[in-house]
Amino acid sequence: MTKSDIVKEIHSRTGIRNQTCALIIDELIDTIKSNMTNGHNIYLRGFGTFIVRHHNAKRAYNINNDSYTVIQAHCTPVFKPGKELVSKTR
Repeated sequence: MTKSDIVKEIHSRTGIRNQTCALIIDELIDTIKSNMTNGHNIYLRGFGTFIVRHHNAKRAYNINNDSYTVIQAHCTPVFKPGKELVSKTR
């Protein structure tokens, strides 16, 4: 399902114009991205949690070069589905 499919689905359920639905979805996505970029987690009850997971710097072995390299500290976005969403998908 694409973003345009979601817009059409919301339009058919609510009657809100497609342009308005698209704007709301874009703003929701931008809000989630900007907050996660600033290190904040997003909690949507009944749906799930968008978590920013921090990974410390570590030393890794490269078997191709037979050498060690340092992987810098970094953060990754993670989505953890809520219990309600998990139970409905089974």
